[in-house]
Parts: sequence; C-alpha cells; structure tokens
Amino acid sequence: MAKNANVSVRVEPEIKEQAEAYMSQLGLPVSVVINALYRQIIRTKGIPFPLSLNSSVPVRNQMTNAEFNEMMTESLAQAKAGEGEEMETVFERLEKTL
Repeated sequence: MAKNANVSVRVEPEIKEQAEAYMSQLGLPVSVVINALYRQIIRTKGIPFPLSLNSSVPVRNQMTNAEFNEMMTESLAQAKAGEGEEMETVFERLEKTL
C-alpha cells in the first residue's frame, strides 16, 4: 500500500519539540508514530488511551459497578432534594477548570 496521504496539524512549538526529542531518542520518525496511532485507532475503534478532564472527575470506565451505583444513588438523592445546580453554572465552572 502506497503511503502518500498527508496529515497537517498545528501544535504548540514547545510540545512539538519535546515530543520529537523523545521520538528521536527512540529512533522513530514522526510519520511512523502517527501511522502507528492511526492503526491503533482503527484496531481499537477509538482513541487508544484514556482521555479525562481531571483525575478527580469520576470516569465510568475507571469505576467499579458498586462505585458507579453509589454515585448515581447520591446524585438522585441530591436531585430529589433540589440540591442541583443550573446547567449553565456547571458548564461555566467546567470551562474555568479546562
């Protein structure tokens, strides 16, 4: 299979330098790393590493069923007690932490 498709991305210069320095130490050209990433995305049918906003934010695939059920039970109790927040307020707070 011919390798003739191009990928253009914009990244922060410092990030590019640091990543390429590690790739160089490993003897890997950027094209090989990107090709490997694309192959893993195809193989896993998704991003091949966890993506999270913050380690303190609960992520379903990192929770046991018991932890998830407990969180949902607490959330339902808060909602029934009227202890929720307006969606706009929650999103504003999230945007400040990102």
